[in-house]
Amino acid sequence: MGLTYGIYIVTGIMASGKSTISQLLAEKTDYSVHVRGDEFRRVVVSGRAQVTMNPSEEAIKQLRLRYKLAAQVAQGYYSAGFTTIVQDNYLGEETKYFIDQFSLTPIYMITLCPSVQTVTEREISRNKTGYVHWDVKSLNDSLINENPRVGLWIDSSNQTPDETVTEILSRYETEARIK
Repeated sequence: MGLTYGIYIVTGIMASGKSTISQLLAEKTDYSVHVRGDEFRRVVVSGRAQVTMNPSEEAIKQLRLRYKLAAQVAQGYYSAGFTTIVQDNYLGEETKYFIDQFSLTPIYMITLCPSVQTVTEREISRNKTGYVHWDVKSLNDSLINENPRVGLWIDSSNQTPDETVTEILSRYETEARIK
């Protein structure tokens, strides 16, 4: 049992499980694509402006370009017949900007929101460090207090990745569609 043909946005703070869950969802779905939005940040070789707690105008400009490119790629794959899962950190008012980049439907949104303690533990055990310009609590507060309450929200604190995917697959059709 996989996802219905559509475009799926998976978001959450760093170390919330976005990459793992998106990949597992794609692997359980026939003819699927996993678009990692952060790749569009990584390709900037020179002149990258980091998004910090008080981002510069240039950082917001680059973030919006990253979101626009990710949406274009996701829609391109979707138009070619692929179920598309696109994931990144979509936070605060910029979440609406990202969602607005999509002209195709259906769009489903899944927000992973494990506890601060769980994210902190996951961050320690990862082979990369995401929390350089942010702290877990501040980023989590932004997600909880500033993101639009749309789609499916899952507290995956006490779940394995497979359990989270199972929950998504059992609930997305009735709770995740936003467009």
